[in-house]
Amino acid sequence: MPCLRPLLRGATLVASLCLLAPAHAQTWPEADWQGGPAPSGPALQAFEAYAFPARDDATRQGVRSDAVVVIRDGQLVYERYAGPTRAQTPHLAWSISKSIMACVLGVAYGEGRFQLDDAVAQHFAPFAAHPQVKMRHLLNWASGLAWEEDYEYAPLKSSVVAMLYTRGRDDMAGFVAGFPADAEPGQRFRYSSGDSNVLAASLKQMVGEDAYADYPWTALFEPLGIRSAVWERDASGTFVGSSYAYMTARDLARIGLLMQRGGRWKERQLLPQAWMQFALTPFANYHPTAEDAADGVPGGQWWLNRAPAGAGLPWPNAPETTFAALGHWGQALYVLPDQKLVIVRYADDRDGSYRHDDFLKRALAAFAQPEAKP
Repeated sequence: MPCLRPLLRGATLVASLCLLAPAHAQTWPEADWQGGPAPSGPALQAFEAYAFPARDDATRQGVRSDAVVVIRDGQLVYERYAGPTRAQTPHLAWSISKSIMACVLGVAYGEGRFQLDDAVAQHFAPFAAHPQVKMRHLLNWASGLAWEEDYEYAPLKSSVVAMLYTRGRDDMAGFVAGFPADAEPGQRFRYSSGDSNVLAASLKQMVGEDAYADYPWTALFEPLGIRSAVWERDASGTFVGSSYAYMTARDLARIGLLMQRGGRWKERQLLPQAWMQFALTPFANYHPTAEDAADGVPGGQWWLNRAPAGAGLPWPNAPETTFAALGHWGQALYVLPDQKLVIVRYADDRDGSYRHDDFLKRALAAFAQPEAKP
């Protein structure tokens, strides 16, 4: 049976992912990754010069990669670490946590625990104040709540700082539920760690209090062979789905391989095809500002290299099928399905000089296999 590879333009199906039977035998990690042919040459040198430049950590200015791991066709072909990070170090993923939680929710979706058009209040009672908000709206960061996702440079007006560190830290999802709406649900994109934490709280009611504490492990981490994962919870017992998952770079790459192979892990379709299609479909009402243009187009808690109406690709040097999980200070999990590449980058970028497109351009030159000649 052939792979399903729909055209990108005008289509809503998952782009270039093999969602049906694999066309050839595939390599999967067991306890560890199998090594593959290591790249070398000028393209690799150019990649490393960008990814691992010299930096004065006293000022925290410039690019600083803590880890880069590259998986090609299921094999580990490159890894390098810097600073205190090593192969066995569970690194803070920041907002990559959102995409990890989306995978956990994808398993719950496949188990029939919720539907995309369920009202959020059906699964999280404090959201009764927002009866029109559906699960799909939270997944697209489109709840319509009056949320301000500002960070350390604007702490006084930042909703996320208040949620994580001050007024909301004991019950983060409950704190979010208290925000007023300032847009109709589903009609406006506004990036919100609050939306993501309400998703994490909704999962608790879906699976029950007793199962919830282990659910990310039983549903996702253990089937993938992830052993390093740590996930912080707030005082109410809810996973901080927006921000506080930790794992090694090698383990995070397992989630990338799951996504690269259409939600399938070995012989098991862990994430349903319908879930993959939703997660990798651009949010229809996304209208990027100039500031947003390089961040990718929002899907279902993932970022897509798709061109919104009237705009170019966010990462023009990467294929249109590329997608990513992204986090604060340069954390990234890039998935390039056509090239069979998964790239994990942990980092401590503070000055805004890092560019996804610059990194991906050099990574493709260094790690993508040249097309075979007929």
